[in-house]
Amino acid sequence: MDYDVIVLGGGPAGVSAGIYAARKQLKTLVISETFGGQSSVSAGVENWIGEVSISGWEVAQKFEKHLRAQEGIEIRTERVTGVEEMKGGYRVTTDTGAYETKTIIVALGGRHRHLDVPGEEKFTGKGVVYCSTCDAPFFRKKTVAVVGGGNSGLEAVEDLLSYADKIFLLTHSGALKGDEVTKSKVLQSEKVEVIYFAETEEILGEEKLVGLRYKDLQSNTEKELVLDGVFIEIGMVPNSDAFKGFLDITPAGEIRVDARTFATSKPGIFAAGDITDMPYRQNNISSGQGVVAALSAYNYIRKA
Repeated sequence: MDYDVIVLGGGPAGVSAGIYAARKQLKTLVISETFGGQSSVSAGVENWIGEVSISGWEVAQKFEKHLRAQEGIEIRTERVTGVEEMKGGYRVTTDTGAYETKTIIVALGGRHRHLDVPGEEKFTGKGVVYCSTCDAPFFRKKTVAVVGGGNSGLEAVEDLLSYADKIFLLTHSGALKGDEVTKSKVLQSEKVEVIYFAETEEILGEEKLVGLRYKDLQSNTEKELVLDGVFIEIGMVPNSDAFKGFLDITPAGEIRVDARTFATSKPGIFAAGDITDMPYRQNNISSGQGVVAALSAYNYIRKA
């Protein structure tokens, strides 16, 4: 085998797994297109342990620097396209090559569902955000909109209640679909105004985000809101396409793992972070899961 372990992903789970695997003196390859994970687009991160406040860009730089500082580690900037079982391990294929390994740690994370409307990409990290837990404190005394009427949207509103002065909650349907307790708390707040049958069409602004235009699906008219920020909370998509049909994956695309070892349905393959079926999507949690996955891979190799 070329490697003891191949780590897939450069976010908190992947980087933590890579560092711990290397420190266990496993021959380690990390494959990732980018570093930092989803936080790399955040204007600021205030819940990363040890940093009172740090930009997403700085997080990405520190992740890569820490990873490259490990003796003997190999890093390739490639896109994972598939994996296959072979005698004694697995073969990982990418868009430029193939690598054989005894174990794999899948930490490719997930991606936020996007609205795919004009202005969204332009203002991502500059008023358009996808993580209320990370970014709600930056909108203190501001007027914001949350797009999404399910649990993700309701929880984002709940996060914002302590900070924003006014919160518009836009939902495509005529009802909110989240759990009753959170829904009740949101609807009882005087800060919150729910706009039903709203289809977001554009994020507005030139140099800075200034608002949002949406279509009222009942009247078929276009309306605008003056805003300081837009939270897009319409769900997540795990980056698990390369493993469908190979690993046990939930209908939502999450890789099922053992909660103690983060082992998947295949021996010698572990997974960590937002790509798994574990709850709570947070940097610190993903980092810890990456550590557990690396130690589990080490123990698997040692006992083989």
